[in-house]
Amino acid sequence: MARQPEGPPPPPTVQRLRLRYAKRGPLRFASHRDLARTLERALRRAQVPMAFSAGFSPHPKISYVGAAPTGAASEAEYVEIGLAQRRDPEQVRAALDASLPAGVDVLECVEAAEGGGSLADRIDAAQWRIELPGVEPAELAAALEDLLAREEVLVAKRTKNGLRDVDARGPVASASAGGEAGCAILHVVVRQVTPAVRPDDVVAALAAVADLRPPSPPRAVREAQGRLDGSGTVADPLGPDRAASARCQRAHAAV
Repeated sequence: MARQPEGPPPPPTVQRLRLRYAKRGPLRFASHRDLARTLERALRRAQVPMAFSAGFSPHPKISYVGAAPTGAASEAEYVEIGLAQRRDPEQVRAALDASLPAGVDVLECVEAAEGGGSLADRIDAAQWRIELPGVEPAELAAALEDLLAREEVLVAKRTKNGLRDVDARGPVASASAGGEAGCAILHVVVRQVTPAVRPDDVVAALAAVADLRPPSPPRAVREAQGRLDGSGTVADPLGPDRAASARCQRAHAAV
């Protein structure tokens, strides 16, 4: 069979936009693949002029960074999209947000700064809020003290290659206990490692060192992602792009 001639090359990427979105409520149980399909449909409905890859099976230029695990809510999911025509970032945010189902909310949209590096290079840790129903704050505080006193705590984790022991203590950069009577809350910053250490792994580590076992399933929310600083917190990965945009606006206003 003769090879079909290739069509015209796709238009070049003229603008890169970076978005922060949340997944809330029942949609925390949606898989990353389902959310990706939902986002692509919403981009079409919002008439965002996407740039496409070349070849026989072109795909819209969409790059996801560190998707939260299924079952966890998040206020800090990130995606970068390439556009074939320039658009105002806030108009794209509003149009896309209106085209997505309730529970997937586009919170920010900024233009990627030229020469500012990749979005993935700005994220190496995540900040989590883990609610532990049925656990008293003092009980959590004591268990957390035991955990942080260890150099290593191995827990069984299911990976694509089966069960394996992973260290759930080493990636913990900082942690604190709080909450109210009947529901303790764990705030924890976890470094990105392979395989990833998730909130359920940290809870398993608390069970391993202090036999802390919540009577109800924990509820995890990713509050932030970014580069880990010396104080154990994470920096805003969109901050450099936002600052570059502000400098550009000031320069234009001065002309």
